[in-house]
Parts: sequence; structure tokens; C-alpha cells
Amino acid sequence: MKRRNFLLATSATFITVTSGVFGKAWASENSKTKLVVADQSELIRNLLEASGESKNIGFDLELPNFSGGPAILEAIRAGALDIAYVGDTPPIQARAAGVFLPIIATFTREQAQYRLVRRDGAEIKQLSDLRGKRVSYIEGSGRQVFLIEALNRAGLGLKDVELVNLRVAELSDALRANAVDVAVLTEPHVTRLARQINATPVPDPLERTLLPSTSYLYARPEALADAEKADAIRQFIAAFVRAGVWSNANTEEWGRHYYTGFQRVDAESTKAILSSQSPLVFQTAAEAQAHHQKLIDILHSAGTLPQRFDASSSFVDTYDGVIVSNR
Repeated sequence: MKRRNFLLATSATFITVTSGVFGKAWASENSKTKLVVADQSELIRNLLEASGESKNIGFDLELPNFSGGPAILEAIRAGALDIAYVGDTPPIQARAAGVFLPIIATFTREQAQYRLVRRDGAEIKQLSDLRGKRVSYIEGSGRQVFLIEALNRAGLGLKDVELVNLRVAELSDALRANAVDVAVLTEPHVTRLARQINATPVPDPLERTLLPSTSYLYARPEALADAEKADAIRQFIAAFVRAGVWSNANTEEWGRHYYTGFQRVDAESTKAILSSQSPLVFQTAAEAQAHHQKLIDILHSAGTLPQRFDASSSFVDTYDGVIVSNR
């Protein structure tokens, strides 16, 4: 397996903190409880704001914005976070590292959010053409299992490509600089790079349907054991689920707020992004376990997970009732 390290001088630090967000996003005068929740791409903050659910936060809520699961794991291990919004692989890698961070909520979309995007000029017409190509690789990120599964379907493995170790914040710049041939990206970066540098998804008719886009909220056990924080987590999950349900029912308004307003994507591209997404679905622990086990098995078969374990032990059902009653 070939691996290369690549660091762009212009790239951000491994933790991306958005100005004005690494402080109290919303503060309650009637509560001394503070909950610190890791956000990514400021999705949670924008969902709560756009849906109006931010008004229902009865505690001090901080939403530091991170770039990728590995950075979040470092912060939560240091005790700087209570819960975190992460992709599908970070909870697995945390357990592999001997850190148990129970999954407390699962939300998914039937269609994949990740895309394998090729730079302009790359001779990649199908998945099998990835052999020998420079491919971005982020161990511990949700992009990891997506890439492995794509290679599997081409009859390839990680050893068959040249892996370039990157951080999430470096992916777009790496494609621009021709430092990689393929990167695993999400919207709005797929659309932006198509317009800016003519980067396009690798042709793959099954890409959007094989692995659903699954994300989790996982928690620091000490936060769950704290009665006041546990109650704040309950309120937060209820508000977050309601905000997600709102976004499903108000896709145009959500698109204007998040993609056009916050991400600065033009209206036409926003419409295209929204049309490619399936609705958010919120799952209980029992509902989420089968897919989580599939991810564990994919990583173990690829040799990136030293020991296979039972997915059911990664979840707690503490907040299942909150999820069911608000979804």
C-alpha cells in the first residue's frame, strides 16, 4: 500500500473554528448548564437557526466547528466536548483506539453524501481506473469506509492505489493543485469544484445508492453521567430532530438559508444539490445497528480495523424515546 503525506501551506489547521461560534452560540439566563457540541460545516447551528429551534434551547450551548472526525476525537478525549456530530467511521475508529464513546443518536439519508471526485484531466472513466492513481485518504473519517467500499466494487484494495494522507480541510486545495487525482468530497464542494476547476465525479452508477449517508451523535461518558448535562442532551436531541424534520418539509427555505446564504452557492446549484439529496431519517439504536455492523465488517475486511466487534455494544438507547417522539 503506497501512502504519501501532503500538506498545503495554505490549508487550515486540523481544527477549523468559525469566528464567533467557538463561544456561546445561545445562552440561557435561567440555566447554569453548558453543553459543548462539536459541529461540522456549521450544519447543526444552521439547522437550529433556520428552523427556529434555537429558541427552544434552555441551556448554554456552544457549537465549535470542526473539520473532520479525527480532530473531534482528539478534542473529546481531552474533555473539551460533551457530544459530537460525526460521520459513520469515527465511532468505530474510536473503539479501535480503546476509547468508548457511545452513540446516542443516528441520522441518515438513503443516498450517499460522499462522491469520488476526479481532477480535470485524470484518465478515470470507471472505478477500475483508480488503480495506481493518487487518492486522498483520511483514516478515521467517514470518507475512509466510502473509499474502501468503492475500491471493493472495482475489485481493488487500498494497496492498489497511492494513498495521499490529507486532512478534510485540504481536500479541495489538493485537487486544485493536482496533488491528488481523486478526492472523496461532499456538497457544496462537489458543485463548487465542478464550476471552478472542472472536477467531476468518477462515473459510478451505484455510488449514490450502495452506502447511505449515515452520521452519528456520540457522547463523552462523563457527560452522560452528569444529570444536568444529560438533561441538556435530551433537550438538544429533541431540538435537533425537530430541526431535521423541518428541513425535510421546507427544502427550499433550508436550501436558501444554508447553501445559498451560508455556503454562498448560487441558486441554480443549490437546487441541484437539494434534488440529489434524500430526506433525513432519524433512527433508534436498534434501527441503526445493522448498517453500523456492515461498516465495521468493511473496515475489518480491508485490514484497517484490527479486531471485529459487535455493533450493538457501540450504542445506548437512552434517548430513543426522544428521537421517536420528535421524528
